[in-house]
This record gives sequence, structure tokens and C-alpha cells, in this order.
Amino acid sequence: MTTSAAVCAQEVLEVVPQVMRAIRSELRRHRTADLSVPQFRTLVVIDRKANASLSDVTEHIGLTLPSMSKLVDGLVARKLVTRQTDPADRRRMTLALTKSGQTALAASRSATRACLAESLAALTDAERASVVKAMEALRPVFSRE
Repeated sequence: MTTSAAVCAQEVLEVVPQVMRAIRSELRRHRTADLSVPQFRTLVVIDRKANASLSDVTEHIGLTLPSMSKLVDGLVARKLVTRQTDPADRRRMTLALTKSGQTALAASRSATRACLAESLAALTDAERASVVKAMEALRPVFSRE
């Protein structure tokens, strides 16, 4: 059976928002360190991108630069994120997670992963294998790095 790219795109458009809604809901329910979804996503971006700048995080999260700056200020004040001057370019500030930030991110991920696993347990082994295979196929297609 051949599936067109258009049919595949339609399925992704219909299902991914539902999955993201479930993830957001679980993140809200299991707010470790009182993290909002944008704060959690910010920690994820900083964790994944070494020496991330405020502009890097802003581009990924989709907030305005002033809004992102205020969000990061709050994470810095809570000692979840540090700001440092980039030694290669003193005009640029880089962001990094603190140990507390790493711990908060890991706890939020763990709680959310457990809830998602509970939902996915309703699928058969073969269906779960298909989901994993699909995610593995999508990762390089949509990866920015």
C-alpha cells in the first residue's frame, strides 16, 4: 500500500496537535518547580543547544524577544538558568541550565513520560512499535539541528 505525502501530512496535522495537547496537560498537572509550559520548553531548548543565546531560544519558543527576556529573567532569578558572556563574542550572552534547572527539567520529563506511557499502554505491542518507528522516521525530517 502506497501512502501519498499529502495523506501523511494530513494525519500529522490531525494527530500531532492532539499529542501536544496531552503533553501540555500532563506538564501542567505535574508542574515540577512550578514550571509553565513555555518555561519547560525554554529549559528543553537550553538543555539541547549548548551555549544557546536568548535569540536562539526566542526563535524556537516563538515569543517576542522582550517576552523571552522576561521569561529567562524569571528562570535566572529562580536559579534554574545562568547567563554568561560568550568568551568568543563579548556582546553575546549564553544560557545554561543550573543543577537545579537540570533537576527540574528531569523531574518534569519523568512525570510526563510516565503519564504518556500509561496512555500508550492501551496500544498493542505492535502498535507501540509502529509509533516508535514513525517517531524515528519523523525525527530527522523535522530536526533543525
